[in-house]
Amino acid sequence: MSEKTPVAPASNFIRNIVERDLEQGTYASRRWARAPGDAAQQAAGEPDPAKIRTRFPPEPNGYLHIGHAKSICLNFGLARDFGGVCHMRFDDTNPEKEEQEYVDSITDAVKWLGFSWDAFGESHLYFASNYFDFMYRAAEYLIESGNAYVDQQSAEEMRINRGTLTEPGKNSPWRDRPAAENLVLFREMRDGKHTDGSMVLRAKVDMASPNINLRDPAIYRIKHAHHHNTGDKWCIYPMYTFAHPVEDAYEGVTHSICTLEFEDQRPFYDWVLERLAEGGLLAHPLPKQYEFARLNLTYVVLSKRKLIELVEKQYVSGWDDPRLPTLAGARRRGYAPEGFRLFAERIGVSKADSWIEYTILEDCMREVLNASAERRIAVLDPIKLVIDNYPEGQSEDCHAPNHPQKPELGHRVVPLSRELWIEREDFMEEPVKGYFRLFPGNMVRLRYGYVAKCTGFEKDADGNVTVVHCEYLPDTKSGTPGADSVKVKGNIHWVSAAHAYAAEIRMYDRLFKDAHPGAGDRNYLDDINPDSARTITAQLEPGLKHAKPEEIFQFERHGYFVADSKDSQPGQPIFNRTVTLRDAWK
Repeated sequence: MSEKTPVAPASNFIRNIVERDLEQGTYASRRWARAPGDAAQQAAGEPDPAKIRTRFPPEPNGYLHIGHAKSICLNFGLARDFGGVCHMRFDDTNPEKEEQEYVDSITDAVKWLGFSWDAFGESHLYFASNYFDFMYRAAEYLIESGNAYVDQQSAEEMRINRGTLTEPGKNSPWRDRPAAENLVLFREMRDGKHTDGSMVLRAKVDMASPNINLRDPAIYRIKHAHHHNTGDKWCIYPMYTFAHPVEDAYEGVTHSICTLEFEDQRPFYDWVLERLAEGGLLAHPLPKQYEFARLNLTYVVLSKRKLIELVEKQYVSGWDDPRLPTLAGARRRGYAPEGFRLFAERIGVSKADSWIEYTILEDCMREVLNASAERRIAVLDPIKLVIDNYPEGQSEDCHAPNHPQKPELGHRVVPLSRELWIEREDFMEEPVKGYFRLFPGNMVRLRYGYVAKCTGFEKDADGNVTVVHCEYLPDTKSGTPGADSVKVKGNIHWVSAAHAYAAEIRMYDRLFKDAHPGAGDRNYLDDINPDSARTITAQLEPGLKHAKPEEIFQFERHGYFVADSKDSQPGQPIFNRTVTLRDAWK
C-alpha cells in the first residue's frame, strides 16, 4: 500500500460474521451470572444483556505497541457497535515474565485509546489466573474421561516423537496409562512432589494428525515460580493453548478474535471446548475463534524480543522513548488516540498479510491534529531581524487566531518589538529563482504584523549572516484598513526577541532508516537511523512557556509538537516533534 494509492474502504469480514450471528440468533440463548463462571453458574443467571462478548487478552509481560492498537480498536469497536461488551483480560498464565508494571501500563494504554471495559453496570476487567481453580478442575475431568494423560518423556524425547510435517508422530509410552494413575500423578504435580520439566499433562488427541498442533499438545507444566496474582498457591500452570479457550468460554465470550498465527490452533481450541461441554463444565453456545492478519508496518520493529533489546541495550531511552512503536512511546511523541482509531479504520481487517506504509499512520495523525491542535509560532533555526525604524523599547500587540478553521477558539496576543527572531531559511543574501522571502530590497509580510522591507545584513568573521536589517511600513498592520495597501508575495513568521521563550525541542524522526529493518541477512540494529533524535534550542512565542505536559500544538509551517510528559517542568516545557506538516521523509 503506497502513500499515493487511495486507501480502500475498511474491509471487515469479522463484522459480517457478527451481523450474521446476530441475525440468526446464534448466541441469543446465552445467560450471564454477572461474573465469569462454569455452565451451572451461567445457567442460574439472567439472559445476557450483551449481544456479543469480545475480549482483548494481552499477557502482562511487556508494553503494548502499535500492532496491539489495531486489535484493541477491533475488539472494543465491535462490542461498542453491536451492543456488546469487550472484556479486558490479562492472560497471566506464565508466572516468570509477568509484572504489575505491565498490567498498569496496559490498562493505561487501553483507556488512553478511548475504550472502557465497563458495561451494563459492571466492570469487565479479568485475570486468567483467577480461573486457575476451574482450569485445574477441567484438566482433572479430561484425565477422568480419558482425554488427557501425564507424560514422563523428556522434552527431547517428546520433540523427536512428535513427528514432522510429512511423518506422523509416535505415541508416548505413557499414553495408555490408566486414568486413575494419571490422576494420582497430576495431583502429585499440583502438590509440588515433582521437579520442573519432569512431567507434563498432555491432551490425548491424535499423534497422526496432519496438524502438528493436535499431536497430544501439553496442557499443564510444572513450574515452581511465584505468581504476581496467586502468589505461591500453584506450582503447575496451564499452557496458553489450553487456557485460552477455557478463559473465553468461562467468560461467555462469543467471538474470540486472534491474529493469523493462531489459525492452526483453532482445531485444538474447538476440541478443548467440545470435550468440556460434553462433561457439562461449559455450556453451549461455545465461543468461536476467528483470525485476522496482524499489523505489518514499515520502518518499525514490533517483535517483543527486538523491542526488549532496544530498551535493555539503551539504543532508546526506555519503553516510552518517543521513537519506539510502543503506545507509551507514541503517546509521549504526541500521537493522538483518535489518530490510531482512524488508522485502524483506514487499514481495515483482512485475512491477507500485507505491509502498511508508515506514512498512512502519520497521515492519520496529521488529519486529527490538524482539526484539534491550536496554532502557535516557533522559530526553530533563529536569526535576528532588526526593524531599524521601529522605536527602541517599544512593543505592541498583534493578534493571531488560535485555529484558522475554528473562530470560536478566539485569538491570542503575540507581542511585536524592534528585534525579532526569524527562521534562517527566510533570508537569502542572493535569492534563487522563485524565492519570495527576505533578501536585500525585497518586501515581505511579518505574519500578523506589518509589511517590512529588507535593507541589509551583518556577517561574522566566518562570513555567516548573523543579523538581518529591515524597515517596516507603519500603515500596513494586519487587521487594519491599510493591511492590503501593499501587495507582497512572501509571508514569514517571527517572535519578539524581548518576549520569546527559549525552549529545548527534540526533533524526533524514524528510528530506522530502512523500510524493512533487518531484511535479508542484515542485523536490524544496523538499520538504526543515526539522525532519529536531535535536540535544538528554538525561540517560541511567550504563551508557550505555560504549556502543560501532553498539550499539543501546531507550530506554524513546521508541524505538530507536544510538551513532553516526563521532562517538562512548570514554566519550562520541553517539546517533542510529533509529525511534520507533510511527509518529508527521504
